[in-house]
Amino acid sequence: MRASPSRRQPMGRCLQGRAGLEGGGPGLARGVAVRWLTETVAQRQSASQGVGAQATREGATAAAAGQGAGYDRPVDRFASSGTRCSCRGFAPSPVLMEEMEEELKCPVCGSFYREPIILPCSHNLCQACARNILVQTPESESPQSRRASGSGVSDYDYLDLDKMSLYSEADSGYGSYGGFASAPTTPCQKSPNGVRVFPPAMPPPATHLSPALAPVPRNSCITCPQCHRSLILDDRGLRGFPKNRVLEGVIDRYQQSKAAALKCQLCEKAPKEATVMCEQCDVFYCDPCRLRCHPPRGPLAKHRLVPPAQGRVSRRLSPRKVSTCTDHELENHSMYCVQCKMPVCYQCLEEGKHSSHEVKALGAMWKLHKSQLSQALNGLSDRAKEAKEFLVQLRNMVQQIQENSVEFEACLVAQCDALIDALNRRKAQLLARVNKEHEHKLKVVRDQISHCTVKLRQTTGLMEYCLEVIKENDPSGFLQISDALIRRVHLTEDQWGKGTLTPRMTTDFDLSLDNSPLLQSIHQLDFVQMKASSPVPATPILQLEECCTHNNSATLSWKQPPLSTVPAEGYILELDDGNGGQFREVYVGKETMCTVDGLHFNSTYNARIKAFNKTGVSQYSKTLVLQTSEVAWFAFDPGSAHADIIFSNDNLTVTCSSYDDRVVLGKTGFSKGVHYWELTVDRYENHPDPAFGVARIDVMKDVMLGKDDKAWAMYVDNNRSWFMHNNSHTNRTEGGITKGATIGVLLDLNRKTLTFFINDEQQGPIAFENVEGLFFPAVSLNRNVQVTLHTGLPVPDFYSSRASIA
Repeated sequence: MRASPSRRQPMGRCLQGRAGLEGGGPGLARGVAVRWLTETVAQRQSASQGVGAQATREGATAAAAGQGAGYDRPVDRFASSGTRCSCRGFAPSPVLMEEMEEELKCPVCGSFYREPIILPCSHNLCQACARNILVQTPESESPQSRRASGSGVSDYDYLDLDKMSLYSEADSGYGSYGGFASAPTTPCQKSPNGVRVFPPAMPPPATHLSPALAPVPRNSCITCPQCHRSLILDDRGLRGFPKNRVLEGVIDRYQQSKAAALKCQLCEKAPKEATVMCEQCDVFYCDPCRLRCHPPRGPLAKHRLVPPAQGRVSRRLSPRKVSTCTDHELENHSMYCVQCKMPVCYQCLEEGKHSSHEVKALGAMWKLHKSQLSQALNGLSDRAKEAKEFLVQLRNMVQQIQENSVEFEACLVAQCDALIDALNRRKAQLLARVNKEHEHKLKVVRDQISHCTVKLRQTTGLMEYCLEVIKENDPSGFLQISDALIRRVHLTEDQWGKGTLTPRMTTDFDLSLDNSPLLQSIHQLDFVQMKASSPVPATPILQLEECCTHNNSATLSWKQPPLSTVPAEGYILELDDGNGGQFREVYVGKETMCTVDGLHFNSTYNARIKAFNKTGVSQYSKTLVLQTSEVAWFAFDPGSAHADIIFSNDNLTVTCSSYDDRVVLGKTGFSKGVHYWELTVDRYENHPDPAFGVARIDVMKDVMLGKDDKAWAMYVDNNRSWFMHNNSHTNRTEGGITKGATIGVLLDLNRKTLTFFINDEQQGPIAFENVEGLFFPAVSLNRNVQVTLHTGLPVPDFYSSRASIA
């Protein structure tokens, strides 16, 4: 319950850029990203080595100590390279390279990609893993049968793979995926990016051919383990997917960077560790051999010496195999189709496959997309730097909260010690409240630190991966993945947007012990004959025409009698508990209007007011009876919703901009009574599984409803539903939803139960029992779903009759 003082207002409540980098091209953008990444590593190393530790990076030409940031020279090199973004002078830090490792691992096997192929959804798979997860579809779902039946469904349509019992685990609706042919009974772990994939329906047949050349069963279907998009393969099988040579090159360099240290090639006995490499001689030298065999004078003075790691990379920078067309294996890619977003060969153009499409030169598009990716990294690097500073701020907040807590507890103890011994029990209770608030603040900040750290680590890994991709000199290979990377960079940058870099908790304690009224009462204790003769204030008068209720809120207004000559210093408003129980104070202050929120629905409250001054308190006013609304009228709450939620129709209709599930709550909370509301499905595409139910105010907003212990929900697809709380799935029930379906939620806090309905029919048994506390209506959905909220509905008749019989 919350009381808000109000100014006099009848029948209503009155409650007291970043500048873009210019002229540098994508090379400058990459230089900024490199500088941020290097500063991150330098600060991590300085923190681990103590004050004065020198921040270094492999392959840098100048040390950071004593030179400010110390990264001007690398940035200038990137800026001067134009759209080519030459990266030979930059050796990524081992710390950041490790963070990029998740980008280089297959979501199926969890190992580094081997012969990766690019799916139409822009995700990658190992060739062998792609074959392992092939599923043979029924003849009726093949492209030929669809065309024969006149269906216009695309080959890229989503398939309802959940129909197979293969995808069910413990009747929960979530697959737990087994291993492959080598270990068919051993469940595999989650992949690095948190995606689990289905095993093959049967072990692949033994064959001496490579995974790409081995025959593929007819009507085979492959489902991307990351976005779950399904595709029926054509006659080419896996050979129809292009190979990701850029990713292979990045993995190659990453594995080389983790190899053992290079040795001097001129040491006669025990080779020492090499310190430089001469690019002209192509020889690695230790310091003694360099001084003896490669003196910095004469003709050798013009030779360029580089660090060993950079020399190893330059050795491996040999021209890659020229990309060939997947349809014409003897033809090289020479042009780029803008509409199809793919490289094409001369013969593809001769055959007229792209006759009406805009076709541009491969090299020009390669430079353009490198420029776009580099400029996109500008904004993301700024966000990552802000996130790093934000984490420092959050960690400082922990210490500040600790200090404020100690100071506040000391003040509280001092105030309580000033009172008589009878208040010692109350003092212990107040200390417990402060400790609880202390722990709550620390938990919120630490949870935010953990969440932000994971997100920053993923962002840094993506940035490092993009920087490695920009190094590639393969135009067609780069263009195959550039669009997806640009989208990922923009999406990641958006995720750092609204509210992400704002602390969820303040360091101040919004608690204060006001002992003045109690001390005043103690000072007023005296013998009867020694009491002061000054009068107390007159009894306040409630202004009935200005008192009202709305939903579960009540607004009250009062005034002093017109002929009263004794001023009042303040007023005390009291309400009972809605069941005829004892009165309790809900407001003490000087205002003459107050709004009380958080009352129970369909309840009757008694309210009264009294005035006080230094002498004492007045008599109570007449008791006012207030009736709250029988049913709740409310909308969705934009203030507490996830940033990806999109609102319309006066906040009654919601959808989402993300493919991931996001949570939105209702504005009104319930703690007593029986409440019923409905949601209609305005749009339902690609068989998602939205969730409906109730949640606490601090429920997680970036996962499906019911994943944590703060939500009780039913998630449902087009065929069946499950109940979920604290990531535990129960009571699988047949019957799903489509466009136009109606989902009903019945929260009976009198019987402490939660029940769900679909199209006026109860879905399964009573979903949850023994639910107590304050609950808010909640929904989780993604961009494939749009729902509209309907409130102010009476409880269904059949449930009321059943409840009366019970």
